Amino acid sequence: MNEEMRKYFTPPDLKAAKKRGKQDVSVLEFDQIPDEMKEVGKGKKYLIKTFGCQMNVHDSETIAGILELMGYESTECEEESDLILINTCAIRENAEDKVFGEIGRLKPLKVEKPELVLGMCGCMSQEESVVNRILQKHQHVDLIFGTHNIHRLPHLLMEALMSKEMVVEVWSKEGDIVENLPKIRQDGLKAWVNIMYGCDKFCTYCIVPYTRGKERSRRPEDVLAEVRELARKGYQEVTLLGQNVNAYGKDLTGRDYRFGDLMDDMRKIGIPRVRFTTSHPRDFDDHLIEVLAKRGNLVEHIHLPVQSGNNDILKIMARKYTRERFLELVRKIKRAIPDVVLTTDIIVGYPGETEEQFEDTLSLMKEVEFDSAFTFIYSPREGTPAAKMKDNVPQEVKKERLHRLNRLQDEISRKKNESLQGKVVEVLVEGESKKDPDVLSGRTRTNKLVNFYGPKHLIGRFAHVRITEPRTWTLKGEWMEESSAHQVGS
Repeated sequence: MNEEMRKYFTPPDLKAAKKRGKQDVSVLEFDQIPDEMKEVGKGKKYLIKTFGCQMNVHDSETIAGILELMGYESTECEEESDLILINTCAIRENAEDKVFGEIGRLKPLKVEKPELVLGMCGCMSQEESVVNRILQKHQHVDLIFGTHNIHRLPHLLMEALMSKEMVVEVWSKEGDIVENLPKIRQDGLKAWVNIMYGCDKFCTYCIVPYTRGKERSRRPEDVLAEVRELARKGYQEVTLLGQNVNAYGKDLTGRDYRFGDLMDDMRKIGIPRVRFTTSHPRDFDDHLIEVLAKRGNLVEHIHLPVQSGNNDILKIMARKYTRERFLELVRKIKRAIPDVVLTTDIIVGYPGETEEQFEDTLSLMKEVEFDSAFTFIYSPREGTPAAKMKDNVPQEVKKERLHRLNRLQDEISRKKNESLQGKVVEVLVEGESKKDPDVLSGRTRTNKLVNFYGPKHLIGRFAHVRITEPRTWTLKGEWMEESSAHQVGS
């Protein structure tokens, strides 16, 4: 790395990250695009390729908002793009492999069209090994920036357009919270709203605390103002986002305002549905359960990642709760919200996991009866504590455990869905089914996917649908014609 590039790139310091304190986080207002950059994109087109979680999707909406203020227009065609940005995910190795595959695949286009600006941002950019690999092997990349400095994009892009050098600006220290960033949201129906950034949990398998930084909460008044504005624009559903949403407010000084308080205030805003993701069992307190039980626009779906059902594995993972504590939390939630739908994340084949320990996960799944689960085979992530552990569970054993886990979850999911046979559910109709344009598709309050035949004018509305054919992962139903379905914005 030459000196010119080095001054821009500060590699993450993992030891320092573990010791990080509660430095002050400033709240800044996004200063509009500088005059000399307002016309930079006029007559030009951009394409953003997004990998990974909903947080990345939301970051891409912000990047699109900034680019359109600079005059750029969106396109889905690589050949007509003047700017291609790849927004990356670092959570698993195969996610990184896909990104490097994309960067390699785009090289001939860059050679053929040298004026094309090719950039990479997101969580992978925060990893020193990734930046070094790009500097050494992918010099056709023009621009690299991280998760903390998206608001600096106009300046970085100007530099990339003017400079012959690769522009690399990655901050290892978390950025300040920047309000009033522009956003181009995907549709006028569902919106995602960041309520906090970063994570302080340091689970041993996870790179997020290093790539996204320490926990920083947005001010409640800023979050509530954004959601009220979405309500005014006619959005029907909002999902509150954070790496660990129920740690919200712990870092706010001078006020006692936590996630339960924020959700209570969400109930007073005229948006029909409010969701949140993702929550950590350790921070799921009684007040939050009490607020969620008030329902209204707070939906009966909670995503509650357990990761393992065995105490020893949970300890090695640094999850900081036990199987017993998790089950007690589930009992409390079910007592307060009897028809709650719980979903989860589970990792199999963690370093050292025995057959007996894996069976503890199966037994926990049987006891809780999650409606669905995201299940993963453990793979080491460079830079995490688990990567230094002996990955001693053979790949065939990992695959066999995943198969058994999925088979059990499929049985439970099917049973849960069959209990809805003949019931009428409220569906927010999102559009046509991907497989058949005559079939409409949407989700229930509990986030279950429903397909049914109905007129196109239902798209963007709530419809009541009777479930006629429950399946393992989806539900089929028939539309109940009625006057109570209401239109977006009405």
